[in-house]
Amino acid sequence: MSEENNVGNNLIWAIAMIIIVAIIAGAFYYGGFMGGTDRKEVDVEIKVPGVSNN
Repeated sequence: MSEENNVGNNLIWAIAMIIIVAIIAGAFYYGGFMGGTDRKEVDVEIKVPGVSNN
């Protein structure tokens, strides 16, 4: 009985580890650490109308 419980417990931990590693790898991939998404630069130019000092 103890051996059956141990095998089931190990299976649950193995599946949990695979899920955790997949989540971490996905976060690194989409974060750009592993070349997942191309970061595009946006060129922003802000102009303020001139104010006269009278």
